[in-house]
Amino acid sequence: MKLLVTGGAGFIGSNFIRYLHSKYPAYEVINLDTLTYAGNLENLADISGERFYRFVKGDIADVSLVRQVFTEGIEVVVNFAAESHVDRSIEDASSFITTNITGTQILLEAARAHQVKRFIQISTDEVYGSLGPQGLFTEHSPLSPNSPYSASKAGADHLVRAYYETFRLPVMITRSSNNYGPYQFPEKFIPLFITNALVDEPLPLYGDGLNVRDWLQVEDNCAAIDLVLHRGKEGEIYNVGGNCEKTNLEVVKIILKELNKPESLLRFVKDRPGHDRRYALDTAKIARELGWYPQRSFEEGIRHTVAWYRHHAGWWEKIKSGEYRSYYQKMYGSR
Repeated sequence: MKLLVTGGAGFIGSNFIRYLHSKYPAYEVINLDTLTYAGNLENLADISGERFYRFVKGDIADVSLVRQVFTEGIEVVVNFAAESHVDRSIEDASSFITTNITGTQILLEAARAHQVKRFIQISTDEVYGSLGPQGLFTEHSPLSPNSPYSASKAGADHLVRAYYETFRLPVMITRSSNNYGPYQFPEKFIPLFITNALVDEPLPLYGDGLNVRDWLQVEDNCAAIDLVLHRGKEGEIYNVGGNCEKTNLEVVKIILKELNKPESLLRFVKDRPGHDRRYALDTAKIARELGWYPQRSFEEGIRHTVAWYRHHAGWWEKIKSGEYRSYYQKMYGSR
């Protein structure tokens, strides 16, 4: 099987490519990534020389490049490529519209022209909007995004569904809860707090810290995407969650305890606009139809994640000392 994995130099994409290589060594993978600030080829340095893998630098919104890549016999598309940081979307939403909506449409059109066997759209629970203190989002919950980022992902999901209804393109959508694990860019919540705590820098927590998220270890998400890819039903949506709700404050305290760092490092900062209060997913469908359940507890997953960042300081120090440093200081202030 020959797969096009877009955004494969990012966090979830690179973990998925490594997962594929481990489980299906005969598969061929083309990784199309434009290498924005969050794309990092070091994420795949250990497999970069393997015969099964080839990297193509480029943008999914580049029509001519996408068409060229599809002439190489692509059978399956897994679209991870996205601008994904909410704070950046609040500052300027233009790149989110271009990549997440226009880029997805260009991929869909190329997939239709070349009659791919499967098109997997990687989405997010954020498209559902904010949830009250009770209940869970199902695959039938209305989309009600509250940030430019989540609105752009919802727009992409609508396009994907439309290509199924109109053209019968064999699409599937996965909507996962908050992922965490190795190789996650350090502006995201968990790696930001781990890496700051490791060097005794303040941990900036939005609002009162009581926003609730459902946490999913990235390898569990990769396993879910694998099942959807091979056994999912065309035209369907699958929620993928960790069944692990925690407030942001709880997560911070767990990280500090794991690192044996004082809670005095915690800093409450002004909440961001449109900050959703709670996300939580009903994962009964993927469990019932595909037999998927998360395998890692949060305690096990966070312990492994903390250890990874502790032992890969060279990876994240390089990132945080560059372009990200000025952005971080702009968003949260320096020490």
